[in-house]
Amino acid sequence: MDDADHRLAVHHGDRNRMLYAGWDVGSEDALEAAGELLHKRGIGFEVGTEEDCAARGVLGFLTLSDPSGLRHELFYGQKVVPGSFRPGRAMSGFVTGAQGLGHVVLATPDLAQADRFLRGVLGFKKSDEIYTFMDLWFYHCNPRHHSIALTPMPGVRGLHHVMVEVQSFDDVGMAYDLCMSRNIPLSMTLGRHVNDRMVSFYVRTPSGFDLEYGWDAVTVDEETWTVAQYDRPSVWGHQMVAQTPPGALEAATT
Repeated sequence: MDDADHRLAVHHGDRNRMLYAGWDVGSEDALEAAGELLHKRGIGFEVGTEEDCAARGVLGFLTLSDPSGLRHELFYGQKVVPGSFRPGRAMSGFVTGAQGLGHVVLATPDLAQADRFLRGVLGFKKSDEIYTFMDLWFYHCNPRHHSIALTPMPGVRGLHHVMVEVQSFDDVGMAYDLCMSRNIPLSMTLGRHVNDRMVSFYVRTPSGFDLEYGWDAVTVDEETWTVAQYDRPSVWGHQMVAQTPPGALEAATT
């Protein structure tokens, strides 16, 4: 997606699920401070081995689980390979850098409990909330409108969808045409979201979760941002196409 060694990792397994989400804390000092804070609060964590760090392409990380059992990894020192990005087709590129991969939307059995973990333990800040056929709470940790969002699903946890943002609306249109011409199953048609203003569409991946492919999202200015609530997910479009809901889901441990 960019000059980072990688932004997404796929591991062989016996079922489709999210293994971990990684969050860049910026430095070794910040990682040590995070570990000290977790220790003081009695929250268990493990430090990544040298072998694990090499596999992740980072200098160091620690891993902990949220209340539902989903794993989060705090890391620093992501491997960068300048000039290494080679897209599979002509395109303008992805919006990454300080905004990271994009965002993930996670299913959680207890929304309030997961909210306390994200804000009280990991330090995320709430962006806004949507209440509709599918309730969603959105959180940011950098200028991206949200790097993670939560939706309640009783008894289960897992990955609902991943979003990647491109730098041109034409990239969205060309990808949309490719999906249509190759009969790749769409989950939602092209539309614009009401909160982050992104123009996007959703496609179902072979692993069951959705990939949102979008452009033109707003960014957060921490000095002026205020939390809002909405009663609809989109300004226009985003018509549901898939007959089944997305998700690489499993039973929660709570």
